[in-house]
Amino acid sequence: MVQTPDGDLEAVWRRESPHVLGALVRRYGHFDRCEDAVQEALIAAALHWPREGLPRNPRAWLVRAASRRLIDAQRSDQARTARETAAERDPTPRRSGAERDDSLHVLLLCCHPSLSEASQVALTLRAVGGLTTEQIASAFLVPVATMAQRISRAKAKLSASDASLGDVGADDLPERVRSARQVLYLIFNEGYARSAGTELLDISLTREAIRLARELRRRLPSDTETAGLLALMLLTEARARARVDDRGELVPLAEQDRARWDGAMIAEGVALVEHALPTGPVGPFQLQAAIAAVHDEAADYADTDWPQIAELYRMLDAVAPGAVVTMNRAVAVAMTEGPDAGLSMLEPLMRQRKLEPLHRLHAVRAHLLERAGRIDESRTAYLEAARLATSMPEQRYLLRRAAACRP
Repeated sequence: MVQTPDGDLEAVWRRESPHVLGALVRRYGHFDRCEDAVQEALIAAALHWPREGLPRNPRAWLVRAASRRLIDAQRSDQARTARETAAERDPTPRRSGAERDDSLHVLLLCCHPSLSEASQVALTLRAVGGLTTEQIASAFLVPVATMAQRISRAKAKLSASDASLGDVGADDLPERVRSARQVLYLIFNEGYARSAGTELLDISLTREAIRLARELRRRLPSDTETAGLLALMLLTEARARARVDDRGELVPLAEQDRARWDGAMIAEGVALVEHALPTGPVGPFQLQAAIAAVHDEAADYADTDWPQIAELYRMLDAVAPGAVVTMNRAVAVAMTEGPDAGLSMLEPLMRQRKLEPLHRLHAVRAHLLERAGRIDESRTAYLEAARLATSMPEQRYLLRRAAACRP
């Protein structure tokens, strides 16, 4: 056993759980039972590892623990097959199975065509991304109970479809990859800006999303949207070290020390964008990556090419309209045409009741009101955004902005 801080254990569980799930599903089938067994193994690890230390091979430990729980369940049901009986004699899968990287296969299995897109995304966030049901519910803006039911129904439907881990051939891959991209995008976003809690970043999530996006691109080298997704992740992750100060407080883009940005990531992301845009249909991930590239290539915030960013957001709004796109476009328009023009774009969103709980809508409006010199209104909007924010670093930042609003 290897001693490790408790904070490292969660990262190990999140990193290993999709591999463990893949190993079990490949050997036993029954996705829903295997996923339950993995969760029980993680609970066992939470009890044993802080006391006994981290195993030298955490994945093998978890596979062994989950396999034993599967066998115990099969005993109680008296429904073991010959394969399961053999597994009981040697519950640890062969080294090749324990060491195989099955996380991408689990991702594609979760994007099975028998599931709705919402279920595909939710199940993969749980099984591959290691997000809690609460985090997934926050990403989808639905109640936690609703999301828990969705995940349970998805697992049951996947098992009923008799889907297996290796059933995705080259012809099937493009049909599943659109949902897979969305899944990875949400995983990355949750790591880059945690929806709740005391920390702003979760590097283990962003790194896993980037790793899987690289693997998707390797499997689909001509898919320009997958290249765009990877580019977007790299260009965004390149700023991660500058997004928080030494105390873990949020640092906005305008105030970041660009010397701390990762130049290699930026160069790789820009190269991907430059290759993808001219060679295939332009999709939303490519456009978002192009916007990120314009930000990353500016020597400082004052040198940002806001007219180009506003035009790219106009194009993005045409192919993938939505509230978040409108908010971001409003900021770019405000930088080129003045804050009143941006505020006008936000007004329709402010009248939509379903968007009222979005703290970012109030935060963007507060920023534009401040730029327009409407200080009292800006302070009120910042306070409302802080009230709605579930991330403590974001909440503290918004409260600081509110306190700074003085006539």
